Formats: sequence, structure tokens, C-alpha cells
Amino acid sequence: MPDYIRRGPAEDGFGDAPAAAPASASETPLPQPVLTTFPLIPEVQSFLDFARVEKGLAANSIVSYRRDLVEFSNFVQRLGKSAGELQRDDIRLYLEELKDERKLVARSRARHLVSVRNLFRFLMREGRITSDPTAQVEAPQLGQSLPSYLTADEVDKLLAQPDVSTPLGLRDKAMLELLYATGMRVSELVNSATADFDFELGLVRCTGKGSKERLIPVGKSALRAVETYLATGRAALAGKRNPSWLFLNRRGGRLSRVGFWKILTAYGRRAKIATGLTPHLVRHSFATHLLERGADLRSIQLMLGHSDISTTQIYTHVLKERLKQVYQTHHPRA
Repeated sequence: MPDYIRRGPAEDGFGDAPAAAPASASETPLPQPVLTTFPLIPEVQSFLDFARVEKGLAANSIVSYRRDLVEFSNFVQRLGKSAGELQRDDIRLYLEELKDERKLVARSRARHLVSVRNLFRFLMREGRITSDPTAQVEAPQLGQSLPSYLTADEVDKLLAQPDVSTPLGLRDKAMLELLYATGMRVSELVNSATADFDFELGLVRCTGKGSKERLIPVGKSALRAVETYLATGRAALAGKRNPSWLFLNRRGGRLSRVGFWKILTAYGRRAKIATGLTPHLVRHSFATHLLERGADLRSIQLMLGHSDISTTQIYTHVLKERLKQVYQTHHPRA
């Protein structure tokens, strides 16, 4: 897959939380755009069609691209220029507008720039423009942001919260165990099917971004929780229906991402976990705990489903910080 379309905005180091998920406690809600909305310029529509039809990007990636490029399309039309007439200074002006009028932080502006760059790389490849105005535009400077993660004790407290005497408690126990055991994205978790599991080999087949499949090992504790849920809990939720999805809501339908988010948040409060608990925080914990116990970065990359190992390398910074804390706490001359 070409570099200019290989990853969606959420995979370029700017986070991969689903667009529809609620903001975590540490995030500041972004101001809504107040600018005049125009129809999409043809170049943006062509790029979105290309990404959806020819490259088959995941729905979440298409939504992210559209959200960013709608704003860029509005900007281009306010300038009164075509995409082929844009210069480097126009792109810089757009980023300044995102900062001054939309009040977007550097990380969000950088994500917008990635979307615009991918648009122009597509237009260059198609021969619709002769130069790329984003080529010499510097990305906003990002401070080093280390992902938060749960301690092993906090994970134990979280996993102990569901009441396994009820079908919903069995479902929740299986979901939490599986999320921590595999590091799945929340969209991957709620889209899991019963046929995805090989209980003898201890593997689950996971379909991630861009419909890419990967196999993830599943620990014995998570496998037991899933098997127990399948044996004694799921049928009560499914009723007379026989859906393919593994995790069902009260009505026997597929549990939504937002539904799982609310369930996880409630258990986090019950476990008295101070950090704002999100599915991505559990994913970070999965990767960090593996790395702390000696797992190599390449293996973690494959399990997380990262297209580029540079996305996974942030966990090496977490390990460095952890080593510093251990040294400062235990060395007599620290």
C-alpha cells in the first residue's frame, strides 16, 4: 500500500481512539467550528472515494479524514483558489487559522496536516496537480507525551469488579479480561465474533484498521472468562436470537463502543482508580506491562496492530521513566 494512504490520521502517532467515543477526563473538548460551510471541493471528494472504495480503509479512518478535510475544503473555498493554485504559505495560513480561530492544540493541528498531506500526495499521484504545497510545511512541534497506564494492582482491582453471578457480569468479566490480555482497540473488541477464537491454541483473530487481520495470543485467565461467558451467560442475553457477535447488550444485539466505554468507566469508579479510565488506557497498560517484563518491541507492534513500529516506540519512553523511578526509589545514592 502506498505511503500516502497507508495509514489514517489516527495512526500517524496522534492517537487511535474512535471518533465517536466520549472524551476522557484528561482531554479538553475542542471548540466547534463557526466558519461558513461549503460543499466539498471535488479533489477532497475524489480522495475520500479513493480511500473508501479502492483502498478499503476502515470506516473510522474515513470519518477522521472527512472531518479534517471538510474544514480544509471550506478554507480553500474562502480563499477563492483551486487546490492546484495553493502555495506553501496558504497551508501555513490554514494551520494558523486552526490555532487562532479554532483554538486547536498542536497535536490536533498536526493531525489535520497529515490529512491534508495525504490529500495532496493522492492528487500528485493522479497527475491532478504539479506541485505539493505541503512538502515544505513544518509540522507543529509536539511535546513528548507519555501514555498513562495502570499498575498491576489497579488491573487486578478492575478485573475483580464484575459480579460473575449474573449474565451481564460474566460478559463484563470476559470483556475486561480479554481487553487487558490482548490490547485490542475497543472497536476490535466489540466486533469480536465467537468464531474468532481458537481455544485449543489460545489465539484470537482480530480485524483491525483497514480490515487487516492479525492473531493475538490470549492468556488462560481471559480464555476461561470467555468460555464461562459462552457456556452460562451469553445465551441469556441472546434469547431466541443467534447473533455472530461475541459480546451482546441487554437486548441481544451487538454491544456498541460507547456502551462498553460506559461499562468500563463505571467499573473504574468502583475500583477507585484515580486515572480517568478508558479502553485505550487498558491498551497502554497491556503494552507497557509486556515491555516491563521483557517483551521485544516488534512482538508488541504485531499484537497491537501498529502499521509502523515508530508508533510502538513510545512505550520505550515509558520504560525509561519506569527505570528512573525504580533507580530513584531504591538506589542509596540516587
